[in-house]
Amino acid sequence: MCTTIIENGIDIPLANTIVINRADMYGLAQLYQLRGRVGRSNRRAYSYLLIPNEEGLTDIARRRLAAIREFSDLGAGFRIAALDLELRGAGNLLGAQQSGQIDAIGFDLYTQMLERTVRELKGEPVEDEISTAINLGVDIRIPEDYIYDMSQRLRTYKRISSAESEEELADVHAEIADRYGVMPETIENLFEYSRLRREASKLGCHLSRPRRDRLAVKFTEQARIDPDKLIALVSKGSASFAPSGVLKIGLDAQDDAAVFQEVRELLKHLR
Repeated sequence: MCTTIIENGIDIPLANTIVINRADMYGLAQLYQLRGRVGRSNRRAYSYLLIPNEEGLTDIARRRLAAIREFSDLGAGFRIAALDLELRGAGNLLGAQQSGQIDAIGFDLYTQMLERTVRELKGEPVEDEISTAINLGVDIRIPEDYIYDMSQRLRTYKRISSAESEEELADVHAEIADRYGVMPETIENLFEYSRLRREASKLGCHLSRPRRDRLAVKFTEQARIDPDKLIALVSKGSASFAPSGVLKIGLDAQDDAAVFQEVRELLKHLR
C-alpha cells in the first residue's frame, strides 16, 4: 500500500505485484514508470490496472491503456515516449509551455512541417508536396490471420505508406517478413501500391481504374510531365483525352502484377 511516490524510482527488488487503482486517471509515462517498480529481480511480476466500466473511458484513456498492454517487451520505453508525445502534444520550441497543440495535426505532420521549416531557414530548396490518389481496384489488405493485432496492422499500413525512399521501403519489407513470415500477395501489392503512389506524386497525377481494361489519369496543376511524350502517346491512338481533361488509357493486364507493371511503364514514359 503506497502512493505514487514509488514512481520516482524506489527500488524494492522483492516486490513482484503492483495494483494501480483508477489507472485511467494516470498519464502514459506515469503508468509505465509505476509498472516498472515490479519485476526488478528474477521473480515473475504482475501489474494489475483497475478501471471503472470500460464504456465510460475517454478515447485518450483507452489509447493509454492499450499502449501499456501492448508495449510490455524490453526496450519499449522509446515507443511509449513517442506515443505519449503524440497523445499529449509537444511543448513550444521557443517557450516554457510543456504541452502544445500537436494533437490537432498529428505527430507525423508536425515533424514534417518542422523539417520543412528548418530546411527553408537554412536556404535549402524545398519542393511543394503534391498529394495524389490511386485506386487500381487491387486488393492491398493486410490479412488478419497474418498480423493478428489490429494496432500492429494499422502501424504496418502507416509505415509502408510513409516510406519516402526505396531503401526505407525495403527495410520495412525485410522487417515484416522476418517478424511474421512469408508475405501473402495482398501485402506485396501494398508495397507496389506505395511505390506507384510515390511515382505518381513526383509526376503530379491521380490514377484510377474505372474498368478492368481502362486506366484514368488526371493531372494536377503542378504536374511534371513531358508534353511531347504525352502528345505522342495520344497520337498513337492508345490513349485519349475525355472532355473533363482526364487521360484514358487501355490496359491489357490480366492479373494484379501485370496491372502494376503496365502502370509503372506508363509513368516512366511520361517523365
